Amino acid sequence: MEEEIKKSLLQHQNTSEEEEEPLRKRVWQESKKMWKVAGPAIFNRFSTFGITVVSQSFIGHIGPTELAAYAIVMTVLVRFANGVLLGMASALETLCGQAYGAKQYDMLGVYLQRSWIVIFTASLFLLPIYIFTIPILEALGQDKNIAIVAGSISLWSIGIVFAFSVSFTCQMFLQAQSKNKIIAYLAAVSISLHVFLSWLLTVKFKFGLNGAMTSILLAYWIPNLGQLIYILKKCPDTWKGFSFLAFKDLWSVTKLSLSSGAMVCLEVWYTTILILLTGNMKNAEIAIDALSICMNINGWEMMISLGFMAAASVRVSNELGRGSSKGAKFSVLITVLTSFAFGFVLFLIFLFLRERLAYIFTPNPDVADAVGDLSPLLSFSILLNSIQPVLSGVSVGAGWQKVVAYVNIGSYYLIGIPFGLVLGNLLHLQVKGVWIGMLFGIFVQTLVLITITCKTDWDNQVVIARNRVNKWTIVEKDESVNASSLSI
Repeated sequence: MEEEIKKSLLQHQNTSEEEEEPLRKRVWQESKKMWKVAGPAIFNRFSTFGITVVSQSFIGHIGPTELAAYAIVMTVLVRFANGVLLGMASALETLCGQAYGAKQYDMLGVYLQRSWIVIFTASLFLLPIYIFTIPILEALGQDKNIAIVAGSISLWSIGIVFAFSVSFTCQMFLQAQSKNKIIAYLAAVSISLHVFLSWLLTVKFKFGLNGAMTSILLAYWIPNLGQLIYILKKCPDTWKGFSFLAFKDLWSVTKLSLSSGAMVCLEVWYTTILILLTGNMKNAEIAIDALSICMNINGWEMMISLGFMAAASVRVSNELGRGSSKGAKFSVLITVLTSFAFGFVLFLIFLFLRERLAYIFTPNPDVADAVGDLSPLLSFSILLNSIQPVLSGVSVGAGWQKVVAYVNIGSYYLIGIPFGLVLGNLLHLQVKGVWIGMLFGIFVQTLVLITITCKTDWDNQVVIARNRVNKWTIVEKDESVNASSLSI
Protein backbone atom coordinates (compact mmCIF):
# COMPACT_ATOMS: atom_id res chain seq x y z
CA MET A 1 0.00 0.00 0.00
CA GLU A 2 2.82 2.37 0.88
CA GLU A 3 4.53 1.68 -2.45
CA GLU A 4 1.32 2.51 -4.31
CA ILE A 5 0.99 5.79 -2.46
CA LYS A 6 4.61 6.63 -3.19
CA LYS A 7 4.23 5.75 -6.86
CA SER A 8 1.13 7.91 -7.16
CA LEU A 9 2.84 10.84 -5.48
CA LEU A 10 5.91 10.56 -7.69
CA GLN A 11 3.75 10.44 -10.82
CA HIS A 12 1.99 13.60 -9.66
CA GLN A 13 5.37 15.19 -9.01
CA ASN A 14 6.70 14.29 -12.45
CA THR A 15 3.61 15.85 -14.04
CA SER A 16 4.14 19.08 -12.13
CA GLU A 17 7.80 19.12 -13.18
CA GLU A 18 6.84 18.84 -16.85
CA GLU A 19 4.64 21.91 -16.42
CA GLU A 20 7.44 23.80 -14.67
CA GLU A 21 7.28 27.56 -14.93
CA PRO A 22 10.23 29.88 -15.68
CA LEU A 23 12.74 30.20 -12.84
CA ARG A 24 12.21 33.94 -12.38
CA LYS A 25 8.48 33.47 -11.96
CA ARG A 26 8.97 30.57 -9.54
CA VAL A 27 11.37 32.64 -7.43
CA TRP A 28 8.90 35.51 -7.35
CA GLN A 29 5.96 33.29 -6.41
CA GLU A 30 7.90 31.44 -3.72
CA SER A 31 9.25 34.72 -2.33
CA LYS A 32 5.71 36.08 -2.00
CA LYS A 33 4.59 32.95 -0.16
CA MET A 34 7.67 33.10 2.07
CA TRP A 35 7.25 36.79 2.92
CA LYS A 36 3.56 36.27 3.65
CA VAL A 37 4.75 34.24 6.64
CA ALA A 38 8.19 35.75 7.29
CA GLY A 39 7.18 39.44 7.19
CA PRO A 40 4.55 39.37 9.96
CA ALA A 41 6.61 36.77 11.87
CA ILE A 42 9.68 39.04 11.87
CA PHE A 43 7.64 42.03 12.98
CA ASN A 44 5.98 40.02 15.71
CA ARG A 45 9.30 38.73 17.00
CA PHE A 46 10.82 42.21 16.89
CA SER A 47 7.91 43.50 18.93
CA THR A 48 8.01 40.63 21.39
CA PHE A 49 11.77 40.84 21.84
CA GLY A 50 11.39 44.59 22.11
CA ILE A 51 9.43 44.06 25.31
CA THR A 52 12.54 42.57 26.90
CA VAL A 53 14.89 45.20 25.51
CA VAL A 54 12.68 48.16 26.45
CA SER A 55 12.44 46.80 29.97
CA GLN A 56 16.20 46.31 30.09
CA SER A 57 16.73 49.92 29.05
CA PHE A 58 14.53 51.20 31.88
CA ILE A 59 15.90 48.75 34.47
CA GLY A 60 19.48 49.54 33.42
CA HIS A 61 18.98 53.09 34.68
CA ILE A 62 17.73 51.83 38.06
CA GLY A 63 21.11 50.29 38.91
CA PRO A 64 23.80 47.83 37.72
CA THR A 65 22.74 45.12 40.16
CA GLU A 66 19.14 45.27 38.94
CA LEU A 67 20.36 45.18 35.32
CA ALA A 68 22.56 42.13 35.97
CA ALA A 69 19.73 40.34 37.84
CA TYR A 70 17.25 41.11 35.08
CA ALA A 71 19.77 39.86 32.49
CA ILE A 72 20.14 36.55 34.31
CA VAL A 73 16.41 35.99 34.73
CA MET A 74 15.43 36.98 31.20
CA THR A 75 18.48 35.54 29.43
CA VAL A 76 18.71 32.37 31.50
CA LEU A 77 15.46 31.45 33.29
CA VAL A 78 12.84 33.00 31.00
CA ARG A 79 14.85 31.98 27.94
CA PHE A 80 14.91 28.45 29.39
CA ALA A 81 11.10 28.40 29.62
CA ASN A 82 10.88 30.03 26.22
CA GLY A 83 12.99 27.25 24.75
CA VAL A 84 11.05 24.44 26.42
CA LEU A 85 7.61 25.75 25.50
CA LEU A 86 8.50 27.12 22.07
CA GLY A 87 10.20 23.85 21.27
CA MET A 88 7.20 21.83 22.35
CA ALA A 89 4.91 24.16 20.40
CA SER A 90 6.96 23.54 17.25
CA ALA A 91 5.43 20.04 17.22
CA LEU A 92 2.12 21.81 16.56
CA GLU A 93 3.82 23.65 13.70
CA THR A 94 4.72 20.30 12.10
CA LEU A 95 1.26 18.78 12.61
CA CYS A 96 -0.80 21.81 11.62
CA GLY A 97 1.44 22.71 8.68
CA GLN A 98 1.31 19.28 7.10
CA ALA A 99 -2.40 18.84 7.82
CA TYR A 100 -3.17 22.23 6.29
CA GLY A 101 -1.13 21.38 3.20
CA ALA A 102 -3.10 18.12 2.87
CA LYS A 103 -6.37 20.11 3.27
CA GLN A 104 -7.35 18.23 6.43
CA TYR A 105 -8.53 21.46 8.04
CA ASP A 106 -10.64 19.95 10.82
CA MET A 107 -7.55 18.45 12.41
CA LEU A 108 -5.90 21.80 13.18
CA GLY A 109 -8.28 22.80 15.97
CA VAL A 110 -7.97 19.41 17.68
CA TYR A 111 -4.17 19.58 17.49
CA LEU A 112 -4.25 23.05 19.02
CA GLN A 113 -6.28 21.85 21.99
CA ARG A 114 -4.05 18.83 22.51
CA SER A 115 -1.02 21.07 22.45
CA TRP A 116 -2.59 23.36 25.06
CA ILE A 117 -2.99 20.38 27.40
CA VAL A 118 0.57 19.14 26.89
CA ILE A 119 2.27 22.55 27.13
CA PHE A 120 0.24 23.79 30.11
CA THR A 121 1.26 20.62 31.96
CA ALA A 122 4.89 21.27 31.05
CA SER A 123 4.56 24.82 32.41
CA LEU A 124 3.54 23.45 35.80
CA PHE A 125 6.72 21.38 35.96
CA LEU A 126 8.82 24.51 35.33
CA LEU A 127 7.49 26.41 38.35
CA PRO A 128 10.05 25.17 40.94
CA ILE A 129 12.84 26.82 38.95
CA TYR A 130 11.21 30.23 39.42
CA ILE A 131 10.19 29.66 43.01
CA PHE A 132 13.68 28.59 44.10
CA THR A 133 15.72 30.93 41.91
CA ILE A 134 17.86 32.37 44.73
CA PRO A 135 19.34 29.10 46.05
CA ILE A 136 19.75 27.78 42.49
CA LEU A 137 21.77 30.81 41.35
CA GLU A 138 23.87 30.83 44.52
CA ALA A 139 24.63 27.13 44.04
CA LEU A 140 25.78 27.93 40.50
CA GLY A 141 28.23 30.51 41.87
CA GLN A 142 26.37 33.74 41.09
CA ASP A 143 26.92 36.89 43.17
CA LYS A 144 24.59 36.86 46.22
CA ASN A 145 23.22 40.40 45.74
CA ILE A 146 22.44 39.68 42.10
CA ALA A 147 20.79 36.37 43.04
CA ILE A 148 18.48 38.03 45.60
CA VAL A 149 17.21 40.61 43.10
CA ALA A 150 16.90 37.90 40.44
CA GLY A 151 14.75 35.87 42.83
CA SER A 152 12.24 38.69 43.08
CA ILE A 153 12.14 39.14 39.30
CA SER A 154 11.71 35.40 38.70
CA LEU A 155 8.52 35.27 40.79
CA TRP A 156 7.03 37.91 38.50
CA SER A 157 8.17 35.79 35.55
CA ILE A 158 5.80 32.93 36.40
CA GLY A 159 3.03 34.87 34.66
CA ILE A 160 5.28 35.17 31.60
CA VAL A 161 5.78 31.39 31.50
CA PHE A 162 2.04 30.73 31.32
CA ALA A 163 1.69 33.49 28.74
CA PHE A 164 4.11 31.53 26.55
CA SER A 165 1.84 28.47 26.73
CA VAL A 166 -0.97 30.37 25.04
CA SER A 167 1.09 32.61 22.79
CA PHE A 168 3.29 30.00 21.09
CA THR A 169 0.50 27.51 20.40
CA CYS A 170 -1.82 30.14 18.94
CA GLN A 171 0.97 31.50 16.77
CA MET A 172 1.82 28.06 15.38
CA PHE A 173 -1.86 27.40 14.66
CA LEU A 174 -2.24 30.68 12.76
CA GLN A 175 1.13 30.51 10.99
CA ALA A 176 0.33 27.10 9.52
CA GLN A 177 -2.55 28.82 7.71
CA SER A 178 -0.45 31.89 6.79
CA LYS A 179 -2.73 34.01 8.98
CA ASN A 180 0.08 36.06 10.49
CA LYS A 181 -1.22 39.58 10.08
CA ILE A 182 -3.37 39.52 13.20
CA ILE A 183 -0.32 38.43 15.23
CA ALA A 184 1.67 41.39 13.89
CA TYR A 185 -1.14 43.86 14.60
CA LEU A 186 -1.49 42.66 18.18
CA ALA A 187 2.28 42.79 18.65
CA ALA A 188 2.33 46.43 17.50
CA VAL A 189 -0.33 47.34 20.06
CA SER A 190 1.53 45.42 22.75
CA ILE A 191 4.96 47.02 22.27
CA SER A 192 3.45 50.53 22.02
CA LEU A 193 1.53 50.04 25.24
CA HIS A 194 4.60 48.55 26.90
CA VAL A 195 6.80 51.56 26.14
CA PHE A 196 4.20 53.89 27.62
CA LEU A 197 3.57 51.77 30.72
CA SER A 198 7.30 51.25 31.33
CA TRP A 199 7.83 55.01 31.35
CA LEU A 200 4.72 55.61 33.46
CA LEU A 201 5.46 52.98 36.11
CA THR A 202 9.26 53.20 36.37
CA VAL A 203 10.01 56.85 35.59
CA LYS A 204 6.85 58.79 36.39
CA PHE A 205 5.63 56.85 39.43
CA LYS A 206 9.04 55.32 40.30
CA PHE A 207 7.73 51.83 41.08
CA GLY A 208 11.10 50.36 40.09
CA LEU A 209 11.31 46.65 39.27
CA ASN A 210 7.68 46.04 40.27
CA GLY A 211 6.51 48.62 37.76
CA ALA A 212 8.69 47.22 35.00
CA MET A 213 7.51 43.66 35.58
CA THR A 214 3.84 44.72 35.69
CA SER A 215 4.27 46.32 32.29
CA ILE A 216 5.93 43.18 30.91
CA LEU A 217 3.10 40.91 32.07
CA LEU A 218 0.47 43.13 30.45
CA ALA A 219 2.50 43.27 27.24
CA TYR A 220 2.56 39.46 27.00
CA TRP A 221 -1.05 38.77 27.93
CA ILE A 222 -2.86 41.41 25.86
CA PRO A 223 -1.87 39.79 22.50
CA ASN A 224 -2.87 36.38 23.87
CA LEU A 225 -6.42 37.53 24.47
CA GLY A 226 -6.55 39.00 20.98
CA GLN A 227 -5.28 35.79 19.36
CA LEU A 228 -7.79 33.65 21.22
CA ILE A 229 -10.70 35.87 20.18
CA TYR A 230 -9.51 35.82 16.56
CA ILE A 231 -9.24 32.01 16.51
CA LEU A 232 -12.68 31.52 18.04
CA LYS A 233 -14.39 33.98 15.70
CA LYS A 234 -12.34 34.14 12.47
CA CYS A 235 -11.12 30.60 11.77
CA PRO A 236 -14.31 28.68 10.89
CA ASP A 237 -12.56 26.10 8.69
CA THR A 238 -9.89 25.11 11.20
CA TRP A 239 -11.61 25.81 14.53
CA LYS A 240 -14.77 23.77 15.02
CA GLY A 241 -15.11 24.33 18.75
CA PHE A 242 -13.78 22.71 21.92
CA SER A 243 -13.86 18.94 21.58
CA PHE A 244 -13.41 15.92 23.82
CA LEU A 245 -11.17 14.60 21.03
CA ALA A 246 -8.49 16.87 22.50
CA PHE A 247 -8.02 14.29 25.27
CA LYS A 248 -7.56 11.44 22.80
CA ASP A 249 -4.18 10.22 21.51
CA LEU A 250 -2.28 12.74 23.64
CA TRP A 251 0.78 10.50 23.76
CA SER A 252 1.49 10.95 20.03
CA VAL A 253 1.46 14.72 20.42
CA THR A 254 3.46 14.48 23.63
CA LYS A 255 6.23 12.41 22.01
CA LEU A 256 6.62 14.83 19.12
CA SER A 257 6.43 17.78 21.54
CA LEU A 258 9.18 16.29 23.71
CA SER A 259 11.43 15.77 20.67
CA SER A 260 10.73 19.32 19.54
CA GLY A 261 11.34 20.68 23.03
CA ALA A 262 14.65 18.82 23.28
CA MET A 263 15.78 20.20 19.93
CA VAL A 264 15.09 23.84 20.80
CA CYS A 265 16.13 23.58 24.46
CA LEU A 266 19.55 22.25 23.55
CA GLU A 267 20.03 25.38 21.44
CA VAL A 268 18.65 27.76 24.09
CA TRP A 269 20.63 26.21 26.93
CA TYR A 270 23.78 26.61 24.85
CA THR A 271 23.55 30.41 25.15
CA THR A 272 22.38 30.12 28.73
CA ILE A 273 25.53 28.25 29.70
CA LEU A 274 27.57 31.10 28.24
CA ILE A 275 25.91 33.53 30.67
CA LEU A 276 26.36 31.17 33.63
CA LEU A 277 30.04 30.58 32.88
CA THR A 278 30.52 34.34 32.69
CA GLY A 279 29.07 34.71 36.19
CA ASN A 280 31.96 32.66 37.56
CA MET A 281 34.67 34.84 36.03
CA LYS A 282 36.47 37.92 37.32
CA ASN A 283 34.55 41.21 37.48
CA ALA A 284 31.33 39.26 36.90
CA GLU A 285 28.93 42.22 37.02
CA ILE A 286 30.57 44.10 34.15
CA ALA A 287 31.07 40.85 32.20
CA ILE A 288 27.42 39.85 32.58
CA ASP A 289 26.21 43.35 31.69
CA ALA A 290 28.41 43.47 28.56
CA LEU A 291 27.51 39.97 27.48
CA SER A 292 23.80 40.51 28.07
CA ILE A 293 23.92 43.62 25.89
CA CYS A 294 25.66 41.64 23.15
CA MET A 295 23.10 38.86 23.51
CA ASN A 296 20.29 41.40 23.19
CA ILE A 297 21.81 42.87 20.03
CA ASN A 298 22.32 39.37 18.71
CA GLY A 299 18.73 38.68 19.73
CA TRP A 300 17.47 41.52 17.55
CA GLU A 301 19.09 39.92 14.53
CA MET A 302 17.79 36.54 15.62
CA MET A 303 14.26 37.90 15.35
CA ILE A 304 14.83 38.23 11.60
CA SER A 305 16.25 34.72 11.37
CA LEU A 306 13.44 33.30 13.50
CA GLY A 307 10.94 34.94 11.16
CA PHE A 308 12.60 33.12 8.26
CA MET A 309 12.67 29.99 10.42
CA ALA A 310 8.89 30.21 10.76
CA ALA A 311 8.56 30.74 7.02
CA ALA A 312 10.78 27.72 6.27
CA SER A 313 8.79 25.53 8.64
CA VAL A 314 5.41 26.58 7.23
CA ARG A 315 6.45 26.39 3.59
CA VAL A 316 8.18 22.99 3.94
CA SER A 317 5.34 21.45 5.96
CA ASN A 318 2.68 22.82 3.60
CA GLU A 319 4.51 21.57 0.51
CA LEU A 320 5.13 18.13 2.00
CA GLY A 321 1.50 17.96 3.11
CA ARG A 322 0.24 18.69 -0.39
CA GLY A 323 2.67 16.17 -1.90
CA SER A 324 5.26 18.41 -3.58
CA SER A 325 8.86 17.42 -2.87
CA LYS A 326 10.14 19.84 -5.50
CA GLY A 327 8.20 22.69 -3.92
CA ALA A 328 9.65 21.83 -0.50
CA LYS A 329 13.23 21.86 -1.80
CA PHE A 330 12.73 25.11 -3.66
CA SER A 331 11.24 26.81 -0.60
CA VAL A 332 14.29 25.75 1.43
CA LEU A 333 16.66 27.30 -1.12
CA ILE A 334 14.82 30.64 -1.38
CA THR A 335 14.40 31.05 2.38
CA VAL A 336 18.02 30.23 3.22
CA LEU A 337 19.43 32.59 0.58
CA THR A 338 17.14 35.44 1.61
CA SER A 339 17.99 35.06 5.30
CA PHE A 340 21.72 34.87 4.58
CA ALA A 341 21.57 38.08 2.55
CA PHE A 342 20.06 39.93 5.52
CA GLY A 343 22.59 38.37 7.89
CA PHE A 344 25.58 39.38 5.77
CA VAL A 345 24.53 43.03 5.65
CA LEU A 346 24.03 43.11 9.42
CA PHE A 347 27.37 41.33 9.90
CA LEU A 348 29.13 44.26 8.20
CA ILE A 349 27.15 46.90 10.12
CA PHE A 350 27.78 45.50 13.60
CA LEU A 351 31.41 44.75 12.80
CA PHE A 352 32.09 48.49 12.58
CA LEU A 353 29.70 49.97 15.18
CA ARG A 354 31.41 48.24 18.13
CA GLU A 355 31.12 49.92 21.58
CA ARG A 356 28.78 52.67 20.36
CA LEU A 357 25.97 50.14 20.56
CA ALA A 358 26.35 49.75 24.32
CA TYR A 359 25.30 53.30 25.21
CA ILE A 360 21.74 52.48 24.16
CA PHE A 361 21.55 50.21 27.21
CA THR A 362 23.94 51.67 29.78
CA PRO A 363 25.91 54.87 30.55
CA ASN A 364 28.77 52.85 32.09
CA PRO A 365 31.97 53.31 29.98
CA ASP A 366 33.54 50.12 31.37
CA VAL A 367 30.59 48.07 30.15
CA ALA A 368 30.73 49.87 26.78
CA ASP A 369 34.43 49.05 26.37
CA ALA A 370 33.71 45.41 27.19
CA VAL A 371 30.97 45.37 24.54
CA GLY A 372 33.37 46.85 21.99
CA ASP A 373 35.86 44.09 22.74
CA LEU A 374 33.19 41.45 22.08
CA SER A 375 31.82 43.07 18.89
CA PRO A 376 33.76 40.93 16.36
CA LEU A 377 32.38 37.78 17.97
CA LEU A 378 28.92 39.34 17.95
CA SER A 379 29.22 39.99 14.21
CA PHE A 380 30.19 36.41 13.41
CA SER A 381 27.34 35.17 15.60
CA ILE A 382 24.94 37.24 13.53
CA LEU A 383 26.32 35.76 10.31
CA LEU A 384 25.93 32.15 11.50
CA ASN A 385 22.50 32.88 12.94
CA SER A 386 21.26 33.90 9.51
CA ILE A 387 21.58 30.27 8.35
CA GLN A 388 21.28 27.93 11.33
CA PRO A 389 17.73 28.86 12.52
CA VAL A 390 16.36 28.57 8.99
CA LEU A 391 17.72 25.03 8.69
CA SER A 392 16.14 24.26 12.05
CA GLY A 393 12.85 25.53 10.60
CA VAL A 394 13.24 23.11 7.71
CA SER A 395 13.70 20.33 10.27
CA VAL A 396 10.52 21.35 12.10
CA GLY A 397 8.53 21.46 8.87
CA ALA A 398 9.69 17.97 7.95
CA GLY A 399 9.37 16.56 11.48
CA TRP A 400 13.07 15.83 12.06
CA GLN A 401 13.16 17.25 15.58
CA LYS A 402 14.56 14.08 17.15
CA VAL A 403 17.44 13.90 14.66
CA VAL A 404 18.34 17.56 15.16
CA ALA A 405 18.30 17.07 18.94
CA TYR A 406 21.11 14.52 18.56
CA VAL A 407 22.98 16.86 16.24
CA ASN A 408 22.71 19.63 18.84
CA ILE A 409 24.07 17.40 21.59
CA GLY A 410 27.13 16.54 19.53
CA SER A 411 27.96 19.93 18.09
CA TYR A 412 27.09 22.04 21.13
CA TYR A 413 27.85 19.94 24.17
CA LEU A 414 30.56 17.56 22.97
CA ILE A 415 32.40 20.12 20.82
CA GLY A 416 31.39 23.74 21.49
CA ILE A 417 31.32 23.91 25.30
CA PRO A 418 34.51 21.87 25.96
CA PHE A 419 36.37 23.91 23.36
CA GLY A 420 35.08 27.14 24.91
CA LEU A 421 36.12 26.07 28.41
CA VAL A 422 39.64 25.32 27.22
CA LEU A 423 39.94 28.73 25.54
CA GLY A 424 38.25 30.61 28.37
CA ASN A 425 39.96 29.05 31.38
CA LEU A 426 43.12 27.23 30.35
CA LEU A 427 44.18 29.83 27.79
CA HIS A 428 42.76 32.69 29.92
CA LEU A 429 40.66 34.26 27.17
CA GLN A 430 37.76 34.55 29.65
CA VAL A 431 34.42 35.48 28.03
CA LYS A 432 35.90 35.72 24.53
CA GLY A 433 37.28 32.20 24.75
CA VAL A 434 33.96 30.73 25.87
CA TRP A 435 32.14 32.58 23.08
CA ILE A 436 34.63 31.41 20.42
CA GLY A 437 33.99 27.85 21.52
CA MET A 438 30.26 28.43 21.33
CA LEU A 439 30.59 29.81 17.79
CA PHE A 440 32.61 26.79 16.72
CA GLY A 441 29.82 24.53 17.98
CA ILE A 442 27.22 26.49 16.01
CA PHE A 443 29.44 26.29 12.92
CA VAL A 444 29.69 22.49 13.22
CA GLN A 445 25.92 22.22 13.74
CA THR A 446 25.25 24.37 10.67
CA LEU A 447 27.49 22.20 8.48
CA VAL A 448 25.75 19.03 9.67
CA LEU A 449 22.27 20.49 9.03
CA ILE A 450 23.31 21.61 5.55
CA THR A 451 24.56 18.09 4.83
CA ILE A 452 21.35 16.48 6.13
CA THR A 453 19.16 18.85 4.12
CA CYS A 454 21.12 18.34 0.90
CA LYS A 455 21.18 14.54 1.18
CA THR A 456 17.51 14.14 2.14
CA ASP A 457 15.25 12.10 -0.12
CA TRP A 458 12.43 14.63 -0.35
CA ASP A 459 10.17 12.26 -2.29
CA ASN A 460 10.30 9.93 0.68
CA GLN A 461 9.58 12.85 3.03
CA VAL A 462 6.36 13.46 1.08
CA VAL A 463 5.33 9.86 1.71
CA ILE A 464 6.15 10.15 5.43
CA ALA A 465 4.16 13.39 5.75
CA ARG A 466 1.16 11.99 3.91
CA ASN A 467 1.21 8.79 5.98
CA ARG A 468 1.31 10.85 9.17
CA VAL A 469 -1.66 12.96 8.11
CA ASN A 470 -3.65 10.00 6.78
CA LYS A 471 -2.99 7.96 9.91
CA TRP A 472 -4.29 10.64 12.26
CA THR A 473 -7.19 11.51 9.96
CA ILE A 474 -8.41 7.91 10.22
CA VAL A 475 -7.99 8.07 14.01
CA GLU A 476 -10.01 11.29 14.14
CA LYS A 477 -12.84 9.78 12.10
CA ASP A 478 -12.97 6.62 14.18
CA GLU A 479 -12.97 8.56 17.45
CA SER A 480 -15.50 11.14 16.29
CA VAL A 481 -18.19 8.45 16.05
CA ASN A 482 -18.41 8.25 19.84
CA ALA A 483 -17.07 11.69 20.80
CA SER A 484 -19.18 14.72 21.42
CA SER A 485 -18.12 18.30 20.70
CA LEU A 486 -18.93 21.59 22.34
CA SER A 487 -18.99 24.28 19.70
CA ILE A 488 -18.20 27.89 20.49
